[in-house]
Amino acid sequence: MIGLFQAQTERVAALAALMPIVASSGGNASTQTLAVVVRALAVKELTAQNALYIIGKEVLVGGVNGMIFAVLTAGIAYFWFSDLLTRLVIGLAMIINLFIAGLAGILAPLGLDWANIDPAVASSVILMTITDVVEFFCFLELVALVLF
Repeated sequence: MIGLFQAQTERVAALAALMPIVASSGGNASTQTLAVVVRALAVKELTAQNALYIIGKEVLVGGVNGMIFAVLTAGIAYFWFSDLLTRLVIGLAMIINLFIAGLAGILAPLGLDWANIDPAVASSVILMTITDVVEFFCFLELVALVLF
């Protein structure tokens, strides 16, 4: 009976091995965006007049980075596991993850600044919570949708 489900078991093991890559890349990307935004707020480069432009730029950068890292990670997954669906899941997860990381990296400090809370003090905790929850939800939801 176990042999009948060998392909599914191998996919789950492969995805469990790749999940930390997705999580860490989103955390790194969002932290970088956060640093740039907090600095821009501190030196008054980020204002209400240019906030939408900056948000759009960071989301675009996150999306492009997501596509680049999706290709790289899917390529690595191919050599490790040579399963098309595993590569699809990891690639889509990277795109969504880095897109959300860029968006959260700018919205968290902007929201705190708007609420008169120092974004340099509180942003990182909020940001990591948002990105971790969204990353794992998206990744596991993609696994459920594509593989099962």
